[in-house]
Amino acid sequence: MIKLTKFNSEAQKKGEFVLNAEIIETVEETPDTVITLINGKKLIVDESMEDVVRQVMKYRRALKQF
Repeated sequence: MIKLTKFNSEAQKKGEFVLNAEIIETVEETPDTVITLINGKKLIVDESMEDVVRQVMKYRRALKQF
């Protein structure tokens, strides 16, 4: 699980949430960071693409320790 900040540009509201890193299909910057999940749902987050990738890598490294 990785902690991210959701961005809602219409209401200018932000909120933290936790995402299961196993269901991420793609991450792209267009210029906002868009995460596409394996079910096709798209999430726009405040974090950069590099930051999301770093968090996923940290999560996967932590799994290997168990």
